[in-house]
Order: sequence, then structure tokens, then C-alpha cells
Amino acid sequence: MATTALEIKGVILDYGEVLCLRPTEEQLLRMSSVFGISAAHFATLYEKNRLPYDRGDLTPERYWFSFADEPGIGLRADQIPALRAWDVEMWSNVNPAMIEWLESLHLSGLRTALLSNMHADMVAKVRREFGWIKHIDFAVFSHEAKLAKPEARIYEYCLRGLGTLPQQALFIDDREVNVRAASLLGIRAIRFESVGQLRSELEKIRFPIVPADSSREHGRHDFASSRALM
Repeated sequence: MATTALEIKGVILDYGEVLCLRPTEEQLLRMSSVFGISAAHFATLYEKNRLPYDRGDLTPERYWFSFADEPGIGLRADQIPALRAWDVEMWSNVNPAMIEWLESLHLSGLRTALLSNMHADMVAKVRREFGWIKHIDFAVFSHEAKLAKPEARIYEYCLRGLGTLPQQALFIDDREVNVRAASLLGIRAIRFESVGQLRSELEKIRFPIVPADSSREHGRHDFASSRALM
């Protein structure tokens, strides 16, 4: 039997492209220009070793130098600080409608969790500067947990911290592989595509709190269709 809205006691949210917006084309071009490659090529290389970087298996230096493992691509050590800073910057544009929804969920008494594949630089930014983190009861970052979605253990770890059974949790993520992994554990999961689409999916299951419609969503393009970040 499918989980009903009344049985849901906690909501687990992804960060990248759920609570925040996608990077802009200008941000991607700024980074790809360091390597002298196209934005599309940059996106492919960005994805290649992202999961081990987010999990903490690679240092920032090893991750960024991995781009230069490709023939014809070079990188100097003194260029890495800028790449690290720009990487954090391009994932720092939060989605206002989703942040407002998070606040509404938390104030309603539902338990809330953040479950994100996120490297150390971005974790520091979130913990240090994002006031909305106070509406998260339990935050799970891959770098800190040394686990990453879609590994089953990171979902199980999140559920323990959230204090709910799998069937009592609702999980929102933009990547199908992560949604499938949650579903296999018995978690009710919805793939996020837009605020409007999420609202429609929540209304179908008669979930009592839905995000407000917003025209402020922007900057959506094809970069992150295969990314592992967050």
C-alpha cells in the first residue's frame, strides 16, 4: 500500500536544484574558460569525479587537477582557489519559493532533513551563511558522512537522524537515480523538476503543505542533467 500524506512525519530535501537554482550559463563559461574548453565539455569533466569529491575521497586539488588529466587541458595550482570559490558561488543562489516551503514545513511541526551530496567548501558556506538552515532538524552532507547518494546507507543514516521510519518520510530530489534508491528503501519519493510540478505532485497525494506558485524560478538549462553534485 502506498504511503498516504497523513502518514508522513518528516520531509527530506536535496539541496542542489531543489533548494537552490541551477548555475547560470555565464557562471559555467567563467569556469570553463580557465581550461580553455566549452561549457559542455566542462560539464562532462565536472561530473566525472564529482561523487568521490563530494564524498571526501578527493582533495580539492586532486579534483580540479583531474580536469588536466585529459589530453590538451592544463591547469596551474594558482588557478585552483578561484575555481573553488566560483564553484561555491554558482550553487549559492537559493530558490525563494522552496526556502519558504521549507520554513512552512518546519513551522507546521513536521520533521525536516537536508540530504545532500556536497563537498567541504560548500558545506562550510551552508553552515556559516545560510540562515534557513535553522529550519532543518537534521542535516546530512556526503563529505561529513563519507557516504553519498544513491548509497543506501546514507538514506538510512538520514532516517535515523530524522527519527522516522522509511514509510513516514517524503524525499524530494532532482535526480532519478537518487529517487529510485529512496523508493527501494520504502521512502515516498518525488523527483523535483520545478516548483509547479512539485506542487502538483504533492496535491495528488493530498499533502497538506505545498509550495506557493512562483515566477522567480529561473536559470534552468541543460548543465545539470547528468551532474552528481548535491
